[in-house]
Amino acid sequence: MYLLNTITPRYTGQVDEYRRPQVATILQRLAEPPDRLIAVFGPRQTGKTTAVRQVLGACGRAYCYESVDDPGSQGPPWPPGGGPNSRTLPAERDAAWLQRVWNDCRNRAWGSPGGFVLVLDEVQKISGWSNVVKGLWDADRADGCPLHVVILGSAPLLMQAGLNETLAGRFEPVRFMHWSYAEMAEAFGFDLERYLFFGGYPGAASRTGDVERWAAYVRGALIAPNIERDVLSMARIDKPALLKRLFYLGAAYSGQIVSYTKLVGQLQDAGNTTTLARYLDLLSKAGLLTGFSKHTGRPLSAKASTPKLNVLNTALMAAVSGYTFDESRADRTFWGRLVESAVGAHLANTASSLAEVQYWRERHHEVDFVLRRGPHLLGIEVKSGRNPVGTPGLVEFERRFPGARSLVVGEQGVPLAEFLSSPADHWLHGDEP
Repeated sequence: MYLLNTITPRYTGQVDEYRRPQVATILQRLAEPPDRLIAVFGPRQTGKTTAVRQVLGACGRAYCYESVDDPGSQGPPWPPGGGPNSRTLPAERDAAWLQRVWNDCRNRAWGSPGGFVLVLDEVQKISGWSNVVKGLWDADRADGCPLHVVILGSAPLLMQAGLNETLAGRFEPVRFMHWSYAEMAEAFGFDLERYLFFGGYPGAASRTGDVERWAAYVRGALIAPNIERDVLSMARIDKPALLKRLFYLGAAYSGQIVSYTKLVGQLQDAGNTTTLARYLDLLSKAGLLTGFSKHTGRPLSAKASTPKLNVLNTALMAAVSGYTFDESRADRTFWGRLVESAVGAHLANTASSLAEVQYWRERHHEVDFVLRRGPHLLGIEVKSGRNPVGTPGLVEFERRFPGARSLVVGEQGVPLAEFLSSPADHWLHGDEP
């Protein structure tokens, strides 16, 4: 019997006690000479700040932690007994403040036998931050200063813009994406069905016993600030209300191929399809909603294709659906789209930077997802019980693209839990049993 109100968390349900793999990665970077900045970025509530705090508690070095969001901060209270934290600084967090903090840490690094770590949280909120960091970092490299610098933020596009345009070649990226099924199972005892509905937000795990409370949290603490703060800070948005409506409509259509023309018809004051395509791209870079392109073998045609909408965390789809957990399981159509969306989100979140996730459709033949990297091509069909027996789409896909491989996920194929427990490239390389 599936118990909705029961969560059996390992690690006593405290997310601070669970370490994501990125913690080990950052620790390894800190053990090396500081020849590059460590840039930590990803969507809200994916564990970036917690991971960095865990690193500070484990690295054994003196450090200074500063959050641009908290002018009165004296550093994180966690972990108890950690290295020396920052002292109270002027409330104005601007370029001049950034220079003062850096210079102070630079001096402390010269006096620390084991080096020193400066952490700047939400650094992208300082106007012109990347130019200031570039000048300071280059000066440190010229002098051989033993100062490690970690920068992190919750607006991926804004962070990457500063990194790629100004700090190219000077940073080591550490990317955080939504929590996987394996992580939520290990940290909070989620089983597969609970993960499919409640998704991979660790901060929401303790609220899943009350679906209405959980959905309100996801909408108010995750969706709203992501759109109203992070996305709007990334680029100029002429129609903020349209951006928000596009997300909610896209979440409702997750797992479906929907033309921009149809979206324009359902969105009041939607403008043109170019505007919607741009807004969808911003939502994707914020870790909310993406639109997979059609695989054609011709890159230019793929970019102009009708998108297959997919939330990047199934909690987003479930929270705006109005369904309870039991109602979602009883509705085979909705549950099937939830399963397919979970597969799409997993592929998007775990695929390497060299891989691309798409779909394929020609006439009455369709393949749910296509994973492509260089010469490797994999067609993926998701079977959740709603699909008929057989995979004619995969057969036609392999005929049209010689050398392509195919994979069935779910019924008659790789079990869904097993598929969601391995990164996308694992299957692309032919490692399935």
